[in-house]
Amino acid sequence: MASTSDYHLQPATNWSTEPPPLVGYLSRKTLPIKRNDAEPLTREDVQFDLLGHIFNDKHKVFTPQAPSEDPKVHFCDLYVNALYMSHKCSKVLKDKMAETPAFAVELAKISLLTNVGRINTTMAFFPEMKTALRTYHPVPSLQKTDGNAQDAPRIKNCLKAALLPSELKNMPPSTPEEILQKSRARELPSTSVVNLIFVLANHAGVRFLFVSSLLALTACQPLASTHFDPPLNFLDLFLPINIASADRARAFLWLVFHYLEGPDQPNPYDDDYSRQNPGKVPWLRRLTEAEMAQENIDSPDEIEWGKSMSAQRNLFLQRLVHSIEKEKKVKAAASTSKLTEPTSGRSRPSRSQQEGTRDKPYIHYLPPDRAPQITRSVSEDHRVNYSSSRGPHRSMLQHAWQVVTSTDPLADSDEELQDEHVRLDYSRRVDVIARLRGRPPSPLPDLLPPASSTSSYPPPSSISDTREHRWRTVESWK
Repeated sequence: MASTSDYHLQPATNWSTEPPPLVGYLSRKTLPIKRNDAEPLTREDVQFDLLGHIFNDKHKVFTPQAPSEDPKVHFCDLYVNALYMSHKCSKVLKDKMAETPAFAVELAKISLLTNVGRINTTMAFFPEMKTALRTYHPVPSLQKTDGNAQDAPRIKNCLKAALLPSELKNMPPSTPEEILQKSRARELPSTSVVNLIFVLANHAGVRFLFVSSLLALTACQPLASTHFDPPLNFLDLFLPINIASADRARAFLWLVFHYLEGPDQPNPYDDDYSRQNPGKVPWLRRLTEAEMAQENIDSPDEIEWGKSMSAQRNLFLQRLVHSIEKEKKVKAAASTSKLTEPTSGRSRPSRSQQEGTRDKPYIHYLPPDRAPQITRSVSEDHRVNYSSSRGPHRSMLQHAWQVVTSTDPLADSDEELQDEHVRLDYSRRVDVIARLRGRPPSPLPDLLPPASSTSSYPPPSSISDTREHRWRTVESWK
């Protein structure tokens, strides 16, 4: 599209002789592209030639919606900047768009198809996608760079947030009438280009009221019949029908200029038909079947790349299914082993281990100034039965009370009290100190090992004897 003169088509006498166009849009259910998982989207699916004519247009006639040095920009810059300025566009994506302009244009083309509803939110464009809610589709004609094309839900979230700064606090225009009111009042830009396309797609077959320059209501007409000849509407421009891609692109740009810049401004995309029929888009030339076959032809490299990506996707799914099955088997084996294990909570040492521990020699403590230390093995008759001395299981409170009443706080570590007789001696010392301070003596530990035959004093037979025995022990230490 080098100049406006290139758009002049056939004279008016031949307009009525062309065959009627094929109806592409019948309902919202037929609008999205329907393909199986891992099936590539061809040039015909995405209407590659149409997108090329739209984004390659060089008419700088649109008011920039982002800070720009030029007073007017062409549509490609207008749409790419709208995506870039969206607050839902991630920093990684922005950096990639700035580093690789070709990736930015490819992303803009996929976003435009999402904008009009041709690509719905069930599609993804990277083969490692795991969710079952979406299907993977390589797009060879629009994935020639190494950037990540995202998936349709993220693209749509980015589009929904592509608003003007003034529209972030207030509701953006939601009808074509509201957009025309702002453009007629020279409130430029009247809305963001992304929001305009959403509005046109939502009101493709909806009636609305036009407001004239005198603010008088005119007849109520459907939007499709206002700009198109029946049975066409706005969404048919993006479907594979027998209308030239260049003419559909020109009609789309004409609508964008009409609503963003104002209907009272000279439209650079006008032709003789639109000038003779105010409010109508430029003439849409019909194609024969042979002419349609010459558009949107996939190259051999794109076909081969699409097949390789489909194979990569299938291999990924096979590995994913295998890993899921393996994980299920591991979990099943683990649950089975838990059922076969004994229900006892703690693992206890074997009897041989306990016997080996009991045969070790120990050192019986006596005061150094009263008796020498005796070191020998415990005989079978006086072996301490630790298993019986432990008695029933103690609660945490009982164990804490036992430690407090039987441990010397002046000891460096409990590891020094490895012998039960030494622990008994320290317990008696603590009781003596408590009585000297005027406190009642603590009760005896409920279960202590019996005194050894090597002890220098006999074991107490009662509580009273125990007290006298403690006093005698203290007197003997002095």
